[in-house]
Amino acid sequence: MDWSRLLPPVEETYIGPRLPFYFLILVAVVSTGRSLVHIFAGDGGAGSIAGIDVAVRGGSNIIAMFGQWGASQLLLALIYWLVIWRYRFLVPAMLGFIFLEQILRLLVGVLKPLEIIAPPPGAIGSYLLLPLSFVALIYSLRRLPKN
Repeated sequence: MDWSRLLPPVEETYIGPRLPFYFLILVAVVSTGRSLVHIFAGDGGAGSIAGIDVAVRGGSNIIAMFGQWGASQLLLALIYWLVIWRYRFLVPAMLGFIFLEQILRLLVGVLKPLEIIAPPPGAIGSYLLLPLSFVALIYSLRRLPKN
């Protein structure tokens, strides 16, 4: 069995500015932490962080959905880390995905709003990440002069 086919080496490298690369590292750290909270917190973060009342009929389903969402977030975070460690030439593509994810999260929030007292950190984070990820994406597409 040739395990190198799972994560093949590439000749490409990221040739853009360092700041977008560091921004991706920050997003990967936050995404990893957020996903682990959703997976391991007793309420999946639904009540303690998002302010959703889970002491209602079906509350255990809400907690289960948050845990499953955490698993999906962890996979996405692992892809970020893979790009950071092995496939740096994909930094602009990952920043593009982060930007699109924020647009979709905000759109879904409008289509299916939560009934909560205050917006959860993830909702506020999307308003911050949307412009920041767009700027990082545009900046990452710049080619640095060759030395």
